[in-house]
Order: sequence, then C-alpha cells, then structure tokens
Amino acid sequence: MEPATVVTICIGVLTIAITAISIYTAFGPPSASLSDPFEDHED
Repeated sequence: MEPATVVTICIGVLTIAITAISIYTAFGPPSASLSDPFEDHED
C-alpha cells in the first residue's frame, strides 16, 4: 500500500470512531449523567 492510502484510511477510521463515540455519549446510557444547562437555570 502507498503511504497516502494508509493515511487516508487512518483519517477515515479516526473520524468514524470519534463520531460513534460522540453519538454513544449523547444518546446512549452515559447521557443520563449529562445535565442540561438551560433547564438548570430557568427563570
């Protein structure tokens, strides 16, 4: 494989991994511990 292909694949895998972890954190079981700052400071 050429180095450019390896770098492209690594960047793609890293982007997909970060996206998957973000979605899991936002909507999965860890989201129960997240707080909504707009609900915390209602007038």
